[in-house]
Amino acid sequence: MANLRSGSSREAGIVFRPCRPGDLPGVAKLGARLVREHHAIDPDRYLTFDRIEEGYAAYLRGELARQRSVVLVAARGKKIVGYAYGRIEPRDWIMLRDRCGVLHDVYVDSRARRRRVAMRLVEEMIAQLASLGAPRVILMTTAQNTAAQRLFKRLGFRTTMLELTKECSRT
Repeated sequence: MANLRSGSSREAGIVFRPCRPGDLPGVAKLGARLVREHHAIDPDRYLTFDRIEEGYAAYLRGELARQRSVVLVAARGKKIVGYAYGRIEPRDWIMLRDRCGVLHDVYVDSRARRRRVAMRLVEEMIAQLASLGAPRVILMTTAQNTAAQRLFKRLGFRTTMLELTKECSRT
């Protein structure tokens, strides 16, 4: 992975760097919060499962070994206060999407928000995916997460797809 660009957040002491195996418990805690928050928004649309932290850590441990994947952390000392996960995805005929970078997760602990941590993580993810050959980066966010949508638009993302969901009768 290429070196992260220099720069700092508004809060001194936050370091942005590639995720290390020892970071995975902290990242998994944040990933589990992300899962639970989505599930709370719409339990019919977003799944949840037992032992989320263990599942997240195991999944991302495998992703750390893949050249097409990028896992970044924002750390204050030994505490992980944010993370981002993305990877290069191949052409997808069903989604009518050519090979690209996909930002799958970005999450910042509530106590570290409003300090440009998410912005830095997204900027670094874009740079890392571009260095791996991504011609573009795409992402999805919940319709209710208007703060994230504002951030993504400030960073140059544009709306290209709108997901609609209808529950089928369960008889």
